[in-house]
Amino acid sequence: MNSINSQLGLVTKKFNEFFYVDLVENKKVLKQQRFLCKSRKAVQYNNNFIFVGDQVIFTKINLEKNLGVIEQLIKRKNLLYRPSVANISDIYVTFSVDEPQINFSQVSKFLINAENLQVKVSLILTKCDLISKNYRDFLLEKFQKWGYYPHLLNISESNGLNKLVKEFRSKKCSILMGPSGVGKTTILNQIIPELDNTTASVSTKIKRGKNTTRNVELFYLSPNSYIVDTPGFNLHEVEIDYCSIPNLFPEIYNQINEMHIKCKFRDCLHISEPGCNLDKNFERYQFYKSLMEKSKTHFPQNQED
Repeated sequence: MNSINSQLGLVTKKFNEFFYVDLVENKKVLKQQRFLCKSRKAVQYNNNFIFVGDQVIFTKINLEKNLGVIEQLIKRKNLLYRPSVANISDIYVTFSVDEPQINFSQVSKFLINAENLQVKVSLILTKCDLISKNYRDFLLEKFQKWGYYPHLLNISESNGLNKLVKEFRSKKCSILMGPSGVGKTTILNQIIPELDNTTASVSTKIKRGKNTTRNVELFYLSPNSYIVDTPGFNLHEVEIDYCSIPNLFPEIYNQINEMHIKCKFRDCLHISEPGCNLDKNFERYQFYKSLMEKSKTHFPQNQED
């Protein structure tokens, strides 16, 4: 048997008890060197299992049959739990502007969950051909006030994708996150035409998307770049330590970091503290306060007596 030991790899797909692992050499992923691996039962990291996006050490590699055994899980930078993807560098929150109609409250919740992973967060708006120019301008202005500069895409045409694809290839591991039916899989199929992912039309009865993505998988864009498509899913209630919430709103951290706004107290939560100098006149401030109240019920141990 032709074999070698102790190779660095990237987990690109997980199914049942098996993993596809791409070989990594000199910090570059070798797309042509993909191995089918099983993991030793003892391999765990903080009581979690191995996920797509994890880097691993695998041994007992059969170079003729491309088989291996995962021996070690390398410490991950972050982990998105639903769906499970590790070591994300960029999140692209993706929503359609129509069919299904955009839900601003849902968009905000997705953005907050994405920001909580402490990665670069961007916004993609699809199906922009279904709305008027005035409404597109309204959406642009609205989200820019939130601190985001969305990519506007027309799913029925390839125009507008070139800039986005170039951006994806400059990132390490990008993920499209959003509910079903907004065009995530369609975007991925246009970026990587050889994919056989099946898309489904939006239900005309309930105007919601049919979830057609079944497995989480990384797709190769360049030796240093992958993109991952994820199944559509509904978010649960946001449960974040309230001390971290100000860092999840661009409207707040941009004032502090770029405009050098300083409050009297370093740990100011920008609610009713004396000496708070934050300009609270922004659209999502009520949402911010509601998150604070919910968070304090989940993390009462952090509150002072």
